[in-house]
Amino acid sequence: MTQTNRLSSGGRVNRAKTVKFTFDGKTYEGFEGDTLSSALLANNVHLVGRSFKYHRPRGVLTAGSEEPNAIVQLGEGNRTEPNCRTPMVELYDGLKATAQNCWPSVNFDIGGINNKLSRFFPAGFYYKTFMWPKGMWEKYEHVIRASAGMGNAPSENDPDTYATKHVHCDVLVAGGGVSGLAAALTAGRTGARVILAEEHAEFGGQLLSDADATIDGKPAMEWVEATLAELRSMEEVTILPRTTVTAYYDHNFLSALERVTDHLGHGNGGDLPRQRFWQIRAKQVVLAQGAIERPMLFGDNDRPGVMLASAVRTYINRFGVLPGKNVVVFTNNDSAYATAIDAHKAGAKVTIVDIRENPAGAWVEKAKALSIQIHTNMAVIGTTGYRKVTGVDIMPLTADGKGVTGQSQRIDADIVAMSSGWNPMISLFSQGRGKLRYDEKLTSFVPDHCQWANISVGAGNGEFTLEGCLSQGLAAGSKAAQDAGFGDGVVPPTPAAPEDAQGDMRILWYIPSDRPLGRGRKHFHEFQNDSTVADIHLAEREGFVSVEHLKRYTTTGMGTDQGKTSNVNAIAIMSQIRDVKIPMVGTTTFRPPYTPLTFGAAAGHAVGELFLQKRKTAMHPTHEEMGAVYEDVGDWKRPRYFPKDGEDMHAAVQRECKQVRETVGMMDASTLGKIDIQGPDAAEFLNMIYTNAWLKLGVGKARYGLMCNEHGMVFDDGVTTRLGENHFHMTTTTGGAGRVANWLEEWLQTEWPEMKVYCTSVTEQWAVSSLNGPKSRELLAELTDIDLDPENFKFMEMREGHVAGVPARVYRISFTGEIAYEINVPHRYGKHVWDALIEAGKKYDLVLYGTESMHVLRAEKGFIIAGQDTDGSVTPMDLDMSWIVGKNKPDFLGRRSFARSDTSRPGRKQLVGILTEDPNVVLPEGAHVVETVKDRPPMDMLGHISSSYMSPNVGRSIAMGLIKDGFNRKGQTLSVPLMDGSVHKVTITDPIFFDKEGERTRG
Repeated sequence: MTQTNRLSSGGRVNRAKTVKFTFDGKTYEGFEGDTLSSALLANNVHLVGRSFKYHRPRGVLTAGSEEPNAIVQLGEGNRTEPNCRTPMVELYDGLKATAQNCWPSVNFDIGGINNKLSRFFPAGFYYKTFMWPKGMWEKYEHVIRASAGMGNAPSENDPDTYATKHVHCDVLVAGGGVSGLAAALTAGRTGARVILAEEHAEFGGQLLSDADATIDGKPAMEWVEATLAELRSMEEVTILPRTTVTAYYDHNFLSALERVTDHLGHGNGGDLPRQRFWQIRAKQVVLAQGAIERPMLFGDNDRPGVMLASAVRTYINRFGVLPGKNVVVFTNNDSAYATAIDAHKAGAKVTIVDIRENPAGAWVEKAKALSIQIHTNMAVIGTTGYRKVTGVDIMPLTADGKGVTGQSQRIDADIVAMSSGWNPMISLFSQGRGKLRYDEKLTSFVPDHCQWANISVGAGNGEFTLEGCLSQGLAAGSKAAQDAGFGDGVVPPTPAAPEDAQGDMRILWYIPSDRPLGRGRKHFHEFQNDSTVADIHLAEREGFVSVEHLKRYTTTGMGTDQGKTSNVNAIAIMSQIRDVKIPMVGTTTFRPPYTPLTFGAAAGHAVGELFLQKRKTAMHPTHEEMGAVYEDVGDWKRPRYFPKDGEDMHAAVQRECKQVRETVGMMDASTLGKIDIQGPDAAEFLNMIYTNAWLKLGVGKARYGLMCNEHGMVFDDGVTTRLGENHFHMTTTTGGAGRVANWLEEWLQTEWPEMKVYCTSVTEQWAVSSLNGPKSRELLAELTDIDLDPENFKFMEMREGHVAGVPARVYRISFTGEIAYEINVPHRYGKHVWDALIEAGKKYDLVLYGTESMHVLRAEKGFIIAGQDTDGSVTPMDLDMSWIVGKNKPDFLGRRSFARSDTSRPGRKQLVGILTEDPNVVLPEGAHVVETVKDRPPMDMLGHISSSYMSPNVGRSIAMGLIKDGFNRKGQTLSVPLMDGSVHKVTITDPIFFDKEGERTRG
């Protein structure tokens, strides 16, 4: 199709290469170097999407990442991506885009009925409407969820690859406009490591859209190209186009998203990743993000064809596209006059509507010299058209600017280029917890001070002259490099960049109309979410005057653009309503990412098996041969049970449990967390971490320990052995290994840094075969040189020697209540020892058992599993384990919390045994225990079942649970109502069901 709005010459696109693309099923043509926005405008396509709330027609508003309107669904199938901002989508051959938030099409959207009913959908209506009747919520929810959202996420796996890069640099420059280039240049000349990131494909910023700008008497872009050439020649400088610095965290840690191959088209990047996520630690940061033009807030200012003046100028000069033939420039400042002049030179009929009473200066004179009609002290009060603007109505303003007077006048217009001033882009600065100040002259917030080492420059610092931007950039780069340890801080002379001065602005935060506010025409300040000036007034009337409340009540700044074009206007209007200074209203919280970030880029390579790796023990090949059925415990593949032919899990577990207690059983315990703890203060450290005493534990002795958090609640448990005077080996639960390791490091690094203790995770270094049962000693004796005589090798001791010919540490520890040995060998010998034990165990009727049998066996003995029989609200006393709490220890983690009134109150939930009236009933874990059964909920719950199994050794079902005042309820009969309507009587008992005296363990 003909590009009807494409200029015959000009722009920076490659007219020699035509690119075909489709939008909403229709095929169009553009040029290499176009964005989707410029290509659509070149083809006179202005209606791009529909707004979120009212489904009003929306078109391109901006030429950058701040775009709130032109949001499309890109691609299809497994490569589709929602919420793509068309000014940031580089055109490539075969690109497919569709409008979103509309049905059945963007031209006829049935959701547009919301616009007709808009009086029933004011700000906050969703907080009020769906509160009653309560029983209808399930009906509301389905409809709301079906209509919510801005696009469709792909339902299939992403076929693209993503990369992550971690780097350090001396100076990071965010923004590749004139200020950023100047800063990178002076910093790079010192030899500092510099990263220069620019979110667009080309460097130059606003200069790309200004055909008349000069530096040192030459076209400004020549200076840009010369600067880039010098930067590329510097070995320590990294130049990153198509890279958005997305987040600024503490201590100058920043992230950036590089769009590596997006511009080539889906699947055309070869071996390159689609995107690369940079994580950067910088000594110094220079923020050169530029500024964003503010829209004018007037009646029906959201129609397709209403654009920011700077965007119109960009499409004319950078892309060679004149968006319309009849251009009305509506402004309160001189910067929009440059757009009017460029549009006139491009062949448009241009009319300027200026709210200032007597605008004067060079820019006004230039426009007059071109015979451009200027309406002063006039305002656009409304627009005509539906799917695209066709005209504007203008009226004179009153002296105070709060109203209009006289007769309205209609002007034909297919483009309205508006400008209400500029806002420095302070998002990254604010993310880094920088403080802002309000500049009365600029009527904008600008950076003030920040605790991190950064410098804001250029338009992002409130400097809007070309020469001023050059000067600030050169000085910032030199200073940042010097502060990072490079160069002498000398700033080179600033190149000459003469330009005409800008006149004063006239600030009207919203334009009055010939109708009362909120009646008829809508003054939109937040385009994506359909928030209006009237909504801000409503928020104030209903008490939502806090800036954060205002944001949520009106949804200002809650779209994909994060309010880049709306927030300052909204804050100013609230200040006007409240009659307070703008800084008194405050600003909303700036959150990363600066622009939307794909999940793929955030994940990088950590997807699929690289996200959740299948950790396998050294014995895994033998488990496979033995037909193990696995369960995932943390990242580990642990055998759950070893079925024989025809056995289900129940039958296999019953067999395994019985055989362990009759002969001997073996379990792979390699997955238990293991932490090597060394240092002169190691014993004292453990004394603080555990509730019981550790200072006098002998070398070669082991002790069971219980960890509590600072609130006195059980955190984890395990056995720790003293290997030497200052050397301990700690075991943790499988799932808690990483959590415990982090816990230890947190206390060592933040609370007790004076302690000389070193913790090393050695979970993967040791393969562990756990032998349990009355014949375990006989079996092990055949393969070891360790003296296993019970008088010489007692329960809770460790010996070193050889097992199956390899060096081993053998711990006499039991989690089953049987004679047991945990055989630890280096990982490389794990399978060898495991296989040797299996072979030698044949004569002893050895059985392999898995985690399910382990659970049953430990429950028979009343042993807890932290995280299953505890839930973060359980103390050692609640577990009837007061014996493990050191009475004479001066302190340990959680000790002080035991004195809290709630922690020590009677009637807390306590761990008890539970036996069903019917011994064949196995209660579901999590089932509620009640005293009185009612016909229907709610019932007063006494507690819940935490562990429940069928025990072949007890000969019936057994369970444990946390029950209110459980210790005093032993012998009582309670009830457990189940989801199927059945109710089971249960008796509260002691939680030890087998070998209560513990004779078998010490045998």
